[in-house]
Amino acid sequence: MTNTKREDIECWYDDHSDAILQFILMMVKDYQQAEDLTHETFVKAYIYYDSFQRNSTEKTWLFSIAHNVTMDYFRKRKPMQLFKDLIGSKRDHSRLPQELIELKETSLELYQALEKLKDSHRKVIILRKIQGFSVKDTANILNWSESKVKSIQFRALPALKKQLVKDGCVYEKTI
Repeated sequence: MTNTKREDIECWYDDHSDAILQFILMMVKDYQQAEDLTHETFVKAYIYYDSFQRNSTEKTWLFSIAHNVTMDYFRKRKPMQLFKDLIGSKRDHSRLPQELIELKETSLELYQALEKLKDSHRKVIILRKIQGFSVKDTANILNWSESKVKSIQFRALPALKKQLVKDGCVYEKTI
């Protein structure tokens, strides 16, 4: 007996919503917005369920949707709001609840260092090293070539190490 579309989406939500929320949260740095975008990801997955060709895992497909939803969110924001965010927003920079950022490294220092990296570097590190996606899956999620993912990762890891050292953190070979 095969699952219905609704059963599949509910199962995928149970299996992947926390990881997708973490991924989006690392990009938008606003928990409420990350929750909204996570919800929107699964709504779109439901709407476009029939277009999922199963050339990749459902997790890869869902992360691709999450990435696109997040990029759409950034594109829709007013340029003045983006400017305000860049020069000094009033966002809460206090430590996020532990259950929200249960990353492999579970380190506030890592989270803060990732925030300071270029967007492309941050995405590749999150997808490859924190979420554990393959180069191929990461390329699919970001709609990049595999060679671009490898190239960005080659530059991103030393950039993260440099940022951790600059911030006074002890660099551990766990990345």
